[in-house]
Amino acid sequence: QVQLVESGGGLVEAGGSLRLSCVASGTIYAINDMGWYRQAPGNQRELVARITNGGRPHYADSVQGRFTISRDNSKNTVNLQMNSLKSEDTGVYYCYAENFEVDRAGYVGIWGQGTLVTVSS
Repeated sequence: QVQLVESGGGLVEAGGSLRLSCVASGTIYAINDMGWYRQAPGNQRELVARITNGGRPHYADSVQGRFTISRDNSKNTVNLQMNSLKSEDTGVYYCYAENFEVDRAGYVGIWGQGTLVTVSS
């Protein structure tokens, strides 16, 4: 079974930076897209950024130009560098990966447990 573990959340002042990391562990056959989603209190979970296996990123409009997603396929990790943070970036950030499951003969989306990011204004 593959698990995702996030790290790097915390409290930061508006305008500051944080770097989130996520590592996939377990019996890994293949991972397709990886990414980060977030959920603010009272809101639905939303896409922040995703990156393909080949390294092509996609960003939500709200973070374009401020956040950078990257991955290291050899280490099964995905990172999110967050700069110029705003109070509206506050929320729980979840790592996501499309993991190949042999039993299902296909890719299944899996989630980490989340890491809290709080941006004070």
